[in-house]
Formats: sequence, structure tokens, C-alpha cells
Amino acid sequence: MRVGFLYNHDQVHQVAHSLPVALALAREAPEVEIVVATTSDRLTAEVVRLSEGVVGQSIKLVELGLIHPLRQLVAETFDAVAPAAKLLAYGANLGFFRSLDVLVVTELTSLILRTHYGLNSLQIICIPHGAGDRAVGFDKAIAAFDQVLVAGRKVRDRLVAEAGVDPNRITIVGYPKFDIADASGTTHPVHEDGRRIVLYNPHVSPHLSSWYTVGRKVLDWFLEHDDDHLIFAPHVMLFERRFVLSIDRLGLTRPGRIQERYLHAPNIHIDLGSRASTTMAYTDRADLYIGDASSQVYEFLRRPRPCVFLNPNRLEWRGDPNFAHWTAGPVIEDVGELGEAIRVALDDHAAVYQPIQQALFAHTFDIDTTPASLRAARALLEFARA
Repeated sequence: MRVGFLYNHDQVHQVAHSLPVALALAREAPEVEIVVATTSDRLTAEVVRLSEGVVGQSIKLVELGLIHPLRQLVAETFDAVAPAAKLLAYGANLGFFRSLDVLVVTELTSLILRTHYGLNSLQIICIPHGAGDRAVGFDKAIAAFDQVLVAGRKVRDRLVAEAGVDPNRITIVGYPKFDIADASGTTHPVHEDGRRIVLYNPHVSPHLSSWYTVGRKVLDWFLEHDDDHLIFAPHVMLFERRFVLSIDRLGLTRPGRIQERYLHAPNIHIDLGSRASTTMAYTDRADLYIGDASSQVYEFLRRPRPCVFLNPNRLEWRGDPNFAHWTAGPVIEDVGELGEAIRVALDDHAAVYQPIQQALFAHTFDIDTTPASLRAARALLEFARA
């Protein structure tokens, strides 16, 4: 059996969601041929780093390219606004994909191998990257996967109800990313001086993110309130390109630039997409979370702490499962309310918000004494051998 794990993205944030499963599979079933495929030097470096050299040694590493010069030219022309290289990589490497019995992926794009290129004999398994509440995570296209390995009951139930996924094609395995975070530990660059550390983590999606409308006002607020440290670590794709192309609601938006006054503020640490943004270093360390639609809030809630949510677009969120996480702390529409919201989040945390956070976390993640990566590896084997 030949099983491939594909990493085909501009950034490295999806690697930690499925790579632990490849490593567990290698330990559990050494007779299985495992191939990890990457499409950039950045992804290759992250795979090698997180695997501590196992990938490239006992697990085979394949670096996929665009091969044809015309494909390369198209990618270079359009990558500033759209993931052209990512899409072209599939057609350029059909021979590799045909060589696999099973392909493990972390996003929907790889279904193009079946819908456009006709690789119907290739079994494709999805391990979603993240376990948030956004509707895009429950797209009906997910029903086309042969198996979906999910973090917990929330994702399973919504995939069945909203995406029409056959329950027999879903297995709850927990959250493999936690295994890597627990094994490696986390680091953060903020100096420990007794001040509270606040994480501001806006999402990239223009119609949900707080960045485009009030993000700089949030940074200004912390310029004026330097009794707190602020880590500004948005979704790693927010500043990856000059323009943000929204897939869940078609649109093109410019994130702009970060002004010098923020870059030089002694109490503000800015990370627009380094490795630390993807390792849970910031969500593990922060004392308080400020966000909007990012699934990283659930990683933060692994240890319940105060949260504040920004709703500058005045979305009708109450009772909407896409905003279930907004019940974990105060929700405000104006940055002028931020100080009071932080006070409420702190004062009411133990009595009001902590029980809600614990319930949200338990519904989202199925935690077991067996590591999630091993549970996922065993589920993959059971499916592939059936």
C-alpha cells in the first residue's frame, strides 16, 4: 500500500494538522509505504523540522514542481492575487498521484484530482485543518471524500447535517496538531515583565475579519494602553499576498501595510506569518484572546482564559452555529468598547465564561488517552484495508 500526504499551500499552517498522522502511521504499520509530498521549499523545511528528520529518511519525501515552463509563467503571473501555483501543481504531477492508493489532504482543493482529472480510483482522505465554526468548513463538497477524520462531535454532526456527508465516512479521531504541540513545546518572543499578554488574531476572510475595518484601531488602543503587551498574529494568509481573494464569499480586498508606529511600539509584537504563528506558541502563552472568526480560538480554549470578540460588521450572530465561539466572551461592535469588554471578560470569566468555554471545547475536541495522531493512523489503516 502506498499512502501520500500532500502539502500544497502558500503557507505552512496546514502541515501540523496531518503530519503527526504520517509519523504515527510509520510507527504503527512499517510495511506501508508513506510518501510526503510538498510543493515549495518552505513546506519542505517545515515538514522536515516538525518530523525531526524522519521525513526524508524512513518516510519518503517528494518535492513536486510545475515542470512545464508555461505553468511556471502562469503561476508567477497570477500568484499575487490567486493560488495559481497550487492549482497547477495537480495537473503537473498526475503521474505521482496515480502512483498512490490513498491520498491524505487537509483541504478541499485536492478534489480537483477526481472532478477535473478523473482519478476516481484514488482514495482521498481529508483531515480538516482546524476545527472552527465557519460555514466554509462544512461545504457540501466535503461529501466527495472517501473518509473524513475529524476532531470531535461538533464537526461530525455539522458535516452530516449541513454537508450531507455519510456518517459512515466520518471518524472522530481528536486533533493531531495537539500531539505535535505537546511533544515540541512552544516558545514566544514576548519579554516576561509581569504585564498581561493579549493576542489579537483576526481572520483573513474579508466579510468576517475585523482587520479591514477596525484592525488598526485595535493596534492604536494598545499603543495608548501600554500596561499590556499585544501580540498581533493574524491568520497567516492575511498578509501573504497584496490582495486577499475570498473563497467563501467572492471578493478581492487589500490588507494594506503595517505602519511604523506599530512596528516600533515596545509593547506590540507583530508576526504576520512566521512559524510561531502556526505552532500554538501564541495561543498557549496569551492571557487574553481578541479575535473574530479564526478557528485558533479553539486552540486557545484548550486552557480556558478570557476572550473578547470583534463584530464591526454588525453580523446577526446570536443563535448562529457559525459563531458559536462568540459565546465564550463579550462581543463588541466598536473598538471604543474594548476596555470595558476586557474588564468584563476578566471579571466574569470564572463565573460566566469558563463553563461555556469548557463546553465548547469538549464539543469540538474528542480528547482520549490514545494520541489523536495514532487514532487517525489506525482509522486510515482500517479504511484502506477494508
